[in-house]
Amino acid sequence: MSWVTNMMVSVTGRDGPNVAALSDWLQQAGGKNSGGGCGSLCETTGGNTLWGGGKYPECNVWAGALNHADIPAILTKITQTNWHCPNVLQVFMMDQEEGFFRVWMLRDGELRQYAPLSPNEEDDDFWGV
Repeated sequence: MSWVTNMMVSVTGRDGPNVAALSDWLQQAGGKNSGGGCGSLCETTGGNTLWGGGKYPECNVWAGALNHADIPAILTKITQTNWHCPNVLQVFMMDQEEGFFRVWMLRDGELRQYAPLSPNEEDDDFWGV
């Protein structure tokens, strides 16, 4: 059975090689099962990519649907990476059965979450009526 974590990473163009290296690591060591891989990230904003609106995106976003991802290990790996522009880095993660992305950014060498901690999916009134 699968357990999917949706992940997006937004960086400057200079950090593309760092995201590619993170993607390689995810394929080999980012999973919960026996230290194996969980998937990879693909660039979604290349030169021939069109989004709604008819313009080319002016950002660098990589994305993947990871299976059995070890989220704490991934966040540690991101923190340990030598980013060229760490203040620009944004990591969006939404684990299986979560309803919104958690956003992580590096500030002063520390990875911080910039999404509300509550209400969350476990709260009785989270999903509305």
